[in-house]
Amino acid sequence: PDAIVRPEQGLLKLRKVLGLYANIRPIKAYETLIDKSPLKRYIIEGTDMVIYRELTGGIYFGEKKLSDDGTVASDLCEYSQMEIERIAHLAFKSALTRRKKVTLVDKANVLETSRLWRRVVTNIASEYPEVALDFLFVDNAAMQMILNPKQFDVILTENLFGDIISDEGSVIGGSIGLLASASVGDKCAMFEPIHGSYPQATGKDIANPIAAILSASMLLDHFGLFAESESIRKAVEKALEFNIVTPDLNAIRNYGTNYVGDAIASTIVNSEESNGYINHENINLGKSIFF
Repeated sequence: PDAIVRPEQGLLKLRKVLGLYANIRPIKAYETLIDKSPLKRYIIEGTDMVIYRELTGGIYFGEKKLSDDGTVASDLCEYSQMEIERIAHLAFKSALTRRKKVTLVDKANVLETSRLWRRVVTNIASEYPEVALDFLFVDNAAMQMILNPKQFDVILTENLFGDIISDEGSVIGGSIGLLASASVGDKCAMFEPIHGSYPQATGKDIANPIAAILSASMLLDHFGLFAESESIRKAVEKALEFNIVTPDLNAIRNYGTNYVGDAIASTIVNSEESNGYINHENINLGKSIFF
């Protein structure tokens, strides 16, 4: 944090310059990995939510001050109606294709910016009568993510809150290495795992590639290539089903990054010809999961 040049500076500028105002983060409890989560099965089973996090406003981009003697600091959290409206519309449109529920996470009992979020989002909700809208303060939302994550469909929130609760949600899936994301704007889009870089894994063949692979699936969805995207998701689910995973999910088998990636890629290539027959011998050889 004290470094003069930090990677976060580049990332924040990239988002701002490209206008990537909406960060979309799906969180799902895969049946085959539920026991990898520190949470109990009955709590997380069936969890399937998506977080819409505002990405170019709020406290991360507000004016920052430090007193001359270094003893007083401030960060300005600022939002405009337009910034809230554009991501809110995306969240409601997503809910229309899912279970038709949006939860706004804020701190409207304390923060003026959160009260603006409530007013703007409530007005927008009237344009989507099929979608139910509810509200949670962020402290309660953080608790509910652990107590009852199945209640959530689409979560809509501001930059800082979204950063925190989406990482909290990673424990539901059993590994942050499973979580993909899309950062989209009106003209540009970027797709990446939510976990950022992993320099400690350099050259060790241990990094989980699934979040990156699922990010590619989100990219295909963005361009309307839904069948191709679905083939990726099915191949990932097949790999998880047969425990073809990296050490963060299964330290005993000790499959590496390349092994897992190659198995998923081969499964995608061969899936249309497989007719669903599973080749268990190939799994042990590190080849395609299918005949």
